[in-house]
Amino acid sequence: MSPPPLNFDQEHCLTNSHEQTSDLELARLAGEGDESAFAEIMRRYSPRVFRFASRFFRQRSLVEEAAQEVFLKAFTELGAFEGRGSMEGWLTRITTNTCLNMLRSSKRRPELTVSDLTEDESTWLENKLADVATERYLSKERSLVAADLAGRVLQNLSPDDQLVLTLIDGEGLAVKEVVEMTGWSESKVKVQAFRARRRMREAVEKLLSLRKNGP
Repeated sequence: MSPPPLNFDQEHCLTNSHEQTSDLELARLAGEGDESAFAEIMRRYSPRVFRFASRFFRQRSLVEEAAQEVFLKAFTELGAFEGRGSMEGWLTRITTNTCLNMLRSSKRRPELTVSDLTEDESTWLENKLADVATERYLSKERSLVAADLAGRVLQNLSPDDQLVLTLIDGEGLAVKEVVEMTGWSESKVKVQAFRARRRMREAVEKLLSLRKNGP
């Protein structure tokens, strides 16, 4: 038995009679071969999976690949969902492991350089170097540019660094929640987060230095 076709365009997700069915019952029905039940699981949670995966990958094709893999794994592991926690949490843990495995199996990206930056990102760095008043960085537009730049720097860190920063700083999860999702010890999560933030800061400072000393 194979899962139903995976479609992440919500406007085209199948509608069915399971809109009021509990997650636990949906898992049971889907495990018994009810494709409409699994389609309802996808309808409910594909936006969450897609959004979470997009924190790790900038290319839409990679985000879709990750989401596809997540739901294929979920389909084959439905028997493991016993309703003790939420379906969303269960799927998020699968997404976390899937994204981490994809990052680890891919080749490390080359170091980000000033020449790789967009015009907006380059301008943001120039303004930073010029010590423009802090208030100027509080505008929505500049905040978005800064966040996008941070995202690009993040993707040049190691998979473990990306994971811990995404979960703690991006998703706002507590250390204990990260422990549960990753299987790491609490000490490892704290140390990894501390070192990842330091490496993130150093990467941004290096870009600032390159921009300052550049032609």
